[in-house]
Amino acid sequence: MTITSPPAAGRAAPPRRGNRTGLAGWGFIGPFLAVFALVFLAPIGYSIYLSLFQDRLIGGTTFVGLDHYRQAFEDAQFWSGFGRVALFLAVQVPVMLGIALLVALALDSGRLYGKNFFRITVFLPYAVPAVVATLMWGFLYGSRFGLVGDINRTFGVSLPDPLSPGLILASIGNIVTWEFVGYNMLIFYSALRVIPASLYEAAEIDGAGQWRVITAIKLPAIRGALVIATIFSIIGTFQLFNEPSILKSLAPNAITTYYTPNVYTYSLSFAGQQQNYAATVAIVMGVITMIVAYVFQLRGMRKEA
Repeated sequence: MTITSPPAAGRAAPPRRGNRTGLAGWGFIGPFLAVFALVFLAPIGYSIYLSLFQDRLIGGTTFVGLDHYRQAFEDAQFWSGFGRVALFLAVQVPVMLGIALLVALALDSGRLYGKNFFRITVFLPYAVPAVVATLMWGFLYGSRFGLVGDINRTFGVSLPDPLSPGLILASIGNIVTWEFVGYNMLIFYSALRVIPASLYEAAEIDGAGQWRVITAIKLPAIRGALVIATIFSIIGTFQLFNEPSILKSLAPNAITTYYTPNVYTYSLSFAGQQQNYAATVAIVMGVITMIVAYVFQLRGMRKEA
């Protein structure tokens, strides 16, 4: 039996390494937490605060509770903009992701001549700022001053006006697709490049054709990338703002102040001086976006499992 003698008097106990490690860890993540709280949590908290109050000329700021949320759920203009972005999501996102997937599969096939050139060419529109891209396409769409107008005058035809109320949403979808096909293509192509070569060798031994390789190996292997790209596209669709707000000056009769929820929020806040209600609309739209993205993520993970 070994008897441990007590430490000599006056000798300090060795410092605990766990405490030092913990302090060092907080030192590393502290700046991030501070910035995160300042630029993310604080604006959300302030928006919730604004949504619960109302600034009045007589009486000052008063607490209204959930009155603004009740007003938002009964607001026909808000739901009109939401229905428009929902239609945009149902049509534009599958088209954009489908084109990006086809381009990624073509680049990964190894049968495309000048692969590096096409990869850079497809990705290049994503490097163009959204404002510049929208202005460029807006002037191309112009029936009086743009490419459409020049074609009409040169060939004596009457092409449909892309900036008309019936076609403006499709025109915006074309701009967004042109901008983000390359971005999504890069996500899919990167996922395809990490598929083990042994899977292709096994498929070749089994005599599988190219279509069978795509459906049985490539698409299941990049399911995670497909889910991520779709979630990003859902969030981006519900945040649609730049394109309609810039095209509004070119097509004032086609784009209203409530064309999308974000445009509606901007109009309420800066033109209507209704910051409290604008914060409510933003919060409602944020919650809807979070729910839709989360539901799609659960379905995607379930299929992957």
